[in-house]
Amino acid sequence: MGYRDGVTRRAAEIRLDALLRTACDVIVERGLANTRTADVAQAAGVSQALVFYHFATKERLLAQAFAYAVEQDLARLDAVTRSTAPPLAKLRRILKLHTPAGRPTAWAMWIDGWAESLRTPELEKLSRKLDLRWRQDLTTVISDGVATGVFACADPAGAAWRISAVMDGLAVQLAVHDRVISRRQFAEWVRLVTARELGLDPAQLD
Repeated sequence: MGYRDGVTRRAAEIRLDALLRTACDVIVERGLANTRTADVAQAAGVSQALVFYHFATKERLLAQAFAYAVEQDLARLDAVTRSTAPPLAKLRRILKLHTPAGRPTAWAMWIDGWAESLRTPELEKLSRKLDLRWRQDLTTVISDGVATGVFACADPAGAAWRISAVMDGLAVQLAVHDRVISRRQFAEWVRLVTARELGLDPAQLD
């Protein structure tokens, strides 16, 4: 492959990445069911023909955008789990990553994805991949903390599932029902539940 071909390929990869990021933003704003290729093209400042060039169909666009969002989340999780930080520091970071930040409507994409997974096998596979990885990595962090005497927990896998379930449920309430709970309440309750599961003082999770 020549220099010019390499530059062209790189430019195409950058454009595709930008389209996927824009598609995620549009999906958060409009929802999976209401997102059109024309909406993504307009938001990205490109022609609808270019969107179809990359994705062929609307369904493929939505699936790849969801996959892109999943991989971005997993990359952030990997950065935590692969670090040399002690288990308690990793736990704090994982809890922060899972907490809706800024506009809680960003969680709308995951809520939409869970609902659509009931009817779309490809989205079900992607949402399952993300959910299981969060729980598996949280289980590993908890197990490491137990091994080093930082956490007291007889069932790391069960604790990971219970902590994640509480976080998911609260995140849905925060994202869907305006002002029912605050982000501060979300963080406090998650710290309380996690501390009880792992034999910690909630203040250790601040």
